[in-house]
Amino acid sequence: MMPDAAFSASPDLSRLPQEIVSQYLAFPRRNEFLPVAAEDGVLRVWLLAGRARSLADFLAWRLGLAVRTELVRNEVFFPALEQALALWEEDAPAEDDGEAGGEEADDSGRELLGWSHEDAPIVRLVNRLLHQAVSQGASDIHFEGRENGFQVRFRVDGELRTERRLELAVQSTVLARIKVMGHMDVAESRAPQDGRFQVRVGRKDVDVRVSTMPTLNGEKAVLRILDRSKNILPLSDLGLEPEAVAVITRMIAAPHGIILVTGPTGSGKTTTLYAALRELIRESRNIMTVEDPVEYHLPGVNQVQVNRAAGVTFATAIRGFLRQDPDIILVGEIRDQETASTAVQASLTGHLVLATLHTNDAPTAVTRMLEMGVEPFLLASSLHLVIGQRLVRLNCPTCSAPTDPSHIPHSPQPSPIIGCEACRHSGYRGRQGIFELMPVDEALRSLVVRKASVEQLRTHLKTTGFQTMHDHGLRLVDQGKTTMEELLRVTSL
Repeated sequence: MMPDAAFSASPDLSRLPQEIVSQYLAFPRRNEFLPVAAEDGVLRVWLLAGRARSLADFLAWRLGLAVRTELVRNEVFFPALEQALALWEEDAPAEDDGEAGGEEADDSGRELLGWSHEDAPIVRLVNRLLHQAVSQGASDIHFEGRENGFQVRFRVDGELRTERRLELAVQSTVLARIKVMGHMDVAESRAPQDGRFQVRVGRKDVDVRVSTMPTLNGEKAVLRILDRSKNILPLSDLGLEPEAVAVITRMIAAPHGIILVTGPTGSGKTTTLYAALRELIRESRNIMTVEDPVEYHLPGVNQVQVNRAAGVTFATAIRGFLRQDPDIILVGEIRDQETASTAVQASLTGHLVLATLHTNDAPTAVTRMLEMGVEPFLLASSLHLVIGQRLVRLNCPTCSAPTDPSHIPHSPQPSPIIGCEACRHSGYRGRQGIFELMPVDEALRSLVVRKASVEQLRTHLKTTGFQTMHDHGLRLVDQGKTTMEELLRVTSL
């Protein structure tokens, strides 16, 4: 992109070529930027805000022109915008009703990003894929190049499956469109980028996190879909057994200490933390969270987004919270020594700290915290409860055959899976958590102080009747809610 330049305050908008006007009118957020002139292969654009620079970049890229931009004041920009739209839209054809398909198709387009029949096919393609992903309950969309084409995959119920195969020629254009939506640098394709945007699909408000990554087959983009219309579930709706709900409810009522939720990415840790916070929200409490990113907005809670460029990390946010008179602190993830130590110190100074940690099971969380440099006696004093969890797919209620209890627990033989349109012939529809709870008693604290190994911790837990995630999953298999092969896939036992 060429350097910014100062433009005339009164551009002659009638002289702008029709090709530029047509491309500009197809943009859904055209009230943020305005092309004002084009000469000598350079498109001149006014910007209302710096974030609109990516829109100008994309427009110029589509037109094969260089671009010069200038930030202008509201009192200059909006009169020019009104003049431009009055001039350029006089002869524009009326909008049709979107694609064929009735009211649903209309909602998927116009509400999603305001596209009409004049929009580029790539815009319609990306919008349609977003609508399909939300309709199917997908958590992620993968746009990725292959040696012989460009494919789109949806992650539904934790499993990736191919939704669309496209020509390799559209890869760069689709990626450029996604970058524009995510307020990212369209011209940058050699380095990873992150972005975010919000859309409305039908009656759902959706946040979308965007991540792009250069690969040997061109750029790949992953869109994480966060449905803001979903309510935060209570603990009793997560799949926890009544005894486990009672334990968690008792532990989160403590005035201080640390409660850890562990598991791999995508195992529902944040959902469990939010469910716990839901039980704690009171007008008399100051609850503060630091997350990366803030996935759902919780009424009555002060939520902070990690922003490393501005110096806001998990650790610095926790230290700042301690000067904000907090009662409860939620830490989106403990991933380094500084965050771990700061969280422990916060719990020891009279605060309840809820946090997630990436470990395979509950006992491993203890050794992980010790490996990150937390002093054993401090961890033993502060740690109250560790929750390990996974998500298992549930049998499709429409087509799955009942599980034979004789397969439990010794035979890993799969239960019959028929498959139908409702589950897209997978035999599974929906997911549920399987959990293990490790309350920290005095005996366990003494093991932590002595820096006991994971095997020593597990040996002790067996004597206490500790129920593992695998044990919980076996009960679900026995009830016909899931299959043995699904349980083995998730727990790797």
